[in-house]
Amino acid sequence: MEWLRAWARALKRDIVALWLAARDRRTPLGAKLLAGLVAAYALSPIDLIPDFIPVIGYLDDLLLVPAGIWLAVRLIPAELLEEFRCAAIARERPRSLMGAAVVAALWLALGGLLVWLWLG
Repeated sequence: MEWLRAWARALKRDIVALWLAARDRRTPLGAKLLAGLVAAYALSPIDLIPDFIPVIGYLDDLLLVPAGIWLAVRLIPAELLEEFRCAAIARERPRSLMGAAVVAALWLALGGLLVWLWLG
């Protein structure tokens, strides 16, 4: 059970490290874009798939976010990543209001599409 706690702590640290990487000019563009997307979604207070939906509600938290972190971490040069990880330990976890806005916009667009299909 201890390895699971360590893995969760490492994920939390890496989310903040990705948030820092997305804002650093030394990060390659592709890594910066992916790191920004993953960090914005992971730090967003709104989930794409709400957690109250049985089984699939936790799918994004258990599969999509760790997979995005894994891929983004692979794209960042090792020395930069280590610097961002060290800085992430000292920082408090930020919130992504932009990520929340994007997820909310997606939900509104989906709702509008469903209403349009239902009435049309």
